[in-house]
Amino acid sequence: MILAVLIVALFASIFAGTKWSDASTTPGLALDLEGGTQIILTPIASEGQVTDETIQQAINVIRQRVDSSGVTEAEITSQGKNIVVGLPGTPSDETLDLVRKSAQMRFRPVLTYGAPTPVVSETPAEEPTEPAAPVTPTSPSDLAQITPEIQAQFDALDCTDPKNLTGGTGDDADAPLVTCADDGTVKYILGPVEIEGTEISNASSGLGTTAQGVSTGQWVVNIEFNAEGTKAFRDTTTRLVALPAPQNAFAMVLDGLVISAPTANVAIQDGKAEISGNFTRESAALLANQLNFGSLPLTFEVQSEQQISATLGSEQLEKGLIAGAIGLLLVVIYSLFQYRALGLVTVASLGIAAVLTFGVILLLSWTIGYRLSLPGVAGIIVAIGITADSFIVYFERIRDELRDGRTLNSAVEKGWDRARRTILASDAVNFLAAVVLYFLAVGGVRGFAFTLGLTTLIDLIVVFMFTHPVMQLLARTKFFANGHPASGLDPRRLGASTRYAGRGRVARPGTADTQDAPVSDASSDEPFGTPTREKVGASVGTATAGEGTRQTIAERRAAARRAAESGSTTTDSSTEGDKNEENL
Repeated sequence: MILAVLIVALFASIFAGTKWSDASTTPGLALDLEGGTQIILTPIASEGQVTDETIQQAINVIRQRVDSSGVTEAEITSQGKNIVVGLPGTPSDETLDLVRKSAQMRFRPVLTYGAPTPVVSETPAEEPTEPAAPVTPTSPSDLAQITPEIQAQFDALDCTDPKNLTGGTGDDADAPLVTCADDGTVKYILGPVEIEGTEISNASSGLGTTAQGVSTGQWVVNIEFNAEGTKAFRDTTTRLVALPAPQNAFAMVLDGLVISAPTANVAIQDGKAEISGNFTRESAALLANQLNFGSLPLTFEVQSEQQISATLGSEQLEKGLIAGAIGLLLVVIYSLFQYRALGLVTVASLGIAAVLTFGVILLLSWTIGYRLSLPGVAGIIVAIGITADSFIVYFERIRDELRDGRTLNSAVEKGWDRARRTILASDAVNFLAAVVLYFLAVGGVRGFAFTLGLTTLIDLIVVFMFTHPVMQLLARTKFFANGHPASGLDPRRLGASTRYAGRGRVARPGTADTQDAPVSDASSDEPFGTPTREKVGASVGTATAGEGTRQTIAERRAAARRAAESGSTTTDSSTEGDKNEENL
């Protein structure tokens, strides 16, 4: 019932989205399946050489722009000294401009900063009756630069919105700048540009040292400026040291976003600065690479820009779907052959899982712009086996309980208790592997990991909300409860046997453990599955062996004692049987 409501709500929301929003009844496709636009860029530096580290940093800048603009499944790679950008579908002109635009590194003083969320004023600001007279700042750190317009822009800025983390928007070097940190955790009001990134001569990371040359064990970033930068940085740090926080900090702005905002503790006279803080080896190396990237007057030259088709991807998708259909057909044939009518539960569960997967992908395509790639399709196909495996584990547990002589109702519940732990452990391992693969991989492999993790979660939903409840219902029907040969749950075909149920009772296949039965003759005509309390004869192992039943250990021992006491003479079977039960 809950699953039905979930499916109806899922597709109802998608249908409503097609009417009143931009939702679609087909999932968005990635570059390899739909085609798109390919741009080949060549980084050109007017000074110095373009290194592999510079190209990698340029790729990171472009990826930040593309991802923040809402484009998913973009492919950004390097080919020699070129950068190849593939955008799926039909990207907007604004997105294409973001890819073509060059990035700049600039140093600005911090005027103020705040939380990344917008500030909502409870009382509307009074409109000035006369325009305020322009104020000439005495220095780049003068707070008079924060005009009501700048303050209103700062209050309204929402750095938690990915659209505001795009970068590449350009800025006026002589005017204040309202912007965000590149990770969206802080927003700033910055003063005019004081130092250009091209005035950095070198940047490196390493372990800090004291004046005596002893290592501090903390990772730091070292910056060196050229002659012009040394003079500008000396003047800047001399002014900042005398100011209170946060005006004593300067922001390193790359592509319009703040990558670091260290505080000036001393005036730097020689143009060699050390940035310390909570750096790790990786974060220190990243900041050094960003500074080196900003030191180059780098521009991107568009070598080519063309539309690419998805002919190859379409052919691969067609073959992949054929392979998936063949795999699904084999699973269905195996299930029907191995489990007979019970295999129809597997088929129905796979159908429900397919519907849920399709609906979730449609929802993700609408809400977060997710695009299905060819590796993602491969992840869905692999999930067929993972999902079928959960059903097989459950069915085999039920069969094991039937072999032990339980009724189908009892076997379903007992089997579920045992299978549930196995299914949870198996799916937990699959999901953990998908998460690790997603965060460590790049490109199309992440699409495979995403769909693999998604279908693993859907497998749990289907097993818990559909497969198990259906088995509980089937256990109440005569066809399955009576063990029809075509049901796949026939105790005779499964090799079910009697077992000791305690208190001198033997449970036969199809009986409950707690059911008491009247003492009866083993030779009486009773239907299969009737519980019985066996009688004990005088000789060990001979009282019921001829009738096809087995004595319990306690009964055999009692019979052996009676035989020893009577000198191996036969006693009255009914009298000794009563005494034997009392001793037990």
